[in-house]
Amino acid sequence: MGMKAKIALGAAVGVVVIGAVSANSGDGDGDGKSDGRPSASSGGKSGGAKSDGASDAKSAEDKAVEKASRAEQFKAFVRKNGTVPEKDAVTHVTKVQGADEQNDILDTADVYTDFTGGLMGEGTGPAKLIASAFADWKDSENGLVTVYDADGELLGNGEF
Repeated sequence: MGMKAKIALGAAVGVVVIGAVSANSGDGDGDGKSDGRPSASSGGKSGGAKSDGASDAKSAEDKAVEKASRAEQFKAFVRKNGTVPEKDAVTHVTKVQGADEQNDILDTADVYTDFTGGLMGEGTGPAKLIASAFADWKDSENGLVTVYDADGELLGNGEF
C-alpha cells in the first residue's frame, strides 16, 4: 500500500471515530436517553432556598455522600438499595476506579476488595454479587466492571 493510501485510510478512520464520539457525547435530547447528569434545564433550585427542614437534612446527607470516595458512594448505594448478600459482599470493597465519566462507547470500572486467593479464593462468589450491585449503581450502553482481590488478581467481572 502506498504512503498516500495509508494517510487517506488513517484520515477516514479518524473521521469515523470522531463522529462516533461526538454523536454519543450529546446531551441525550435526540434519542430520549439520559446519562443521569443534571442539566441546566433540570429545574433545580437556585439561591440555596429550602422549603422545609427535611430537605436541609437530606441535602446535607447527599452532600456528604457526594464528597465521599467512589467506594463509599457505592457502599452507600448498596446499603440503601441492595439485597442482604450484596450488602455483605460490598463490605469488602476498598476502592472503585473508573466510575466517574462514561461515554457509552467502552466504559470500564475496576472494583478492588480485601479478598485474597484470586480465582481459587473465597472472593469469587461475592465478586459476582459486587458486579451485579455495581450494574444497579451505574448504567452504560457498553460497560464492563472488573472485581479484583487485595493482590490485584482477577476475581470476576460483569456488564453494567
